Amino acid sequence: MSKDHPPGLDPERLRAHLDRVRPGLARGPLTARLIEGGRSNLTYAVTDGVSRWVVRRPPLGHVLDTAHDMEREHRVISALHGTAVPVPRTELLCPDETVLGAPFYVMEHVDGTPYRRPEELAELGPERTRRVVLSLVDTLVDLHAVHPVEAGLADFGRPQGFLGRQLRRWGKQLDASRSRELPGIDELHTALDRALPDSPAPAVVHGDYRLDNVLIGPDDTLRAVLDWEMSTLGDPLTDLGLLMMYSGLRLPPGTPVGTTGDAPGHPTPAELAEAYAARSGRDVSRISWYTAFASFKLAVILEGIHYRHALGRTVGADFDRIGALVPVFVEQGLSTLREG
Repeated sequence: MSKDHPPGLDPERLRAHLDRVRPGLARGPLTARLIEGGRSNLTYAVTDGVSRWVVRRPPLGHVLDTAHDMEREHRVISALHGTAVPVPRTELLCPDETVLGAPFYVMEHVDGTPYRRPEELAELGPERTRRVVLSLVDTLVDLHAVHPVEAGLADFGRPQGFLGRQLRRWGKQLDASRSRELPGIDELHTALDRALPDSPAPAVVHGDYRLDNVLIGPDDTLRAVLDWEMSTLGDPLTDLGLLMMYSGLRLPPGTPVGTTGDAPGHPTPAELAEAYAARSGRDVSRISWYTAFASFKLAVILEGIHYRHALGRTVGADFDRIGALVPVFVEQGLSTLREG
């Protein structure tokens, strides 16, 4: 068996599985490459020379409880296909770990650009940049308008007590990845708990909604929303708070976390909140809490990645610089709460 393939995906084993469960889908030998940019689940581009697909599987090493659930990710994308939310078409789910060493799913390849840096948006110019970023808000409102029961997602989450449960969950995931002192992170967790807002009506939430998790077409339309691993039923304002946090983020050039807020024409976080409120009709007066919560959540995610890197269980570049960013997000969360 050839070893000329990316870690975590053997094209020959994948082709054999496709031939068993979806005969005729692949028409030639498969080749695969790891798609750089993801920091959690692994994403691969796969082709038989004619057709193209994308394969998603969990990371190779340390896996936190409830994270990296391929079945949930596959389910929500399948449910949203055909709604106003643009998502790739799913092809198959494989829970059998003997095929690739972990559960995985296959979906169609969608052409588009994930904008991760202000210089990438700058090539569009201010007007197109503003239009592209505001399209994220339109799509977010469309997502939050999806009726969970009608989409077959009535049992996809437990919205009652969602925010408190989220805080406890991310606190546990932080504990599972603790390998060093992180000044301020427990203070931030406590402050968020003390100021817990009342949630609006529940919705399908993405959980990691930002510009580099969507694909933008050459006509500036949003072609697909990707990376649904954190999706559930819950408080829709968590998605907006995360989008605002990323939009207001200012990090040094070359930082391994993508930021685009410096691009000319990029709407401010306040403008995003105003656009969301106008189109959705939701009250966003407590949005600073949600933005601070987004900072805490990202700090925990990055600390988990830092932990996996320290164990030598990551695939990709720049992981050695992730750990230095965690204190930045802790301080950002604390300052957001103080100023909000």
